Amino acid sequence: MPGRDFEVRLVLAGDHVRVEVSDARAEREPEPVSEPDEGGYGLLLVSAPAGAWDVRSRCVGKTVWAVVALAGRGGGSPP
Repeated sequence: MPGRDFEVRLVLAGDHVRVEVSDARAEREPEPVSEPDEGGYGLLLVSAPAGAWDVRSRCVGKTVWAVVALAGRGGGSPP
């Protein structure tokens, strides 16, 4: 289906992993919600283990990224 292309990127860096998911749809950026209804669960699942996350616009679409600390890897602050 057109407009449904996506890319997943994982970057291991010392005591954390950065997870990035990019897609071609920029018309709707994800927003955190306290009580999901008909959706909105994705950011709740991401924010629970993530030390940091955000949304970045691209020339086509957006990238949602999160940094997750790895157990037993020192516990330093993610970038």
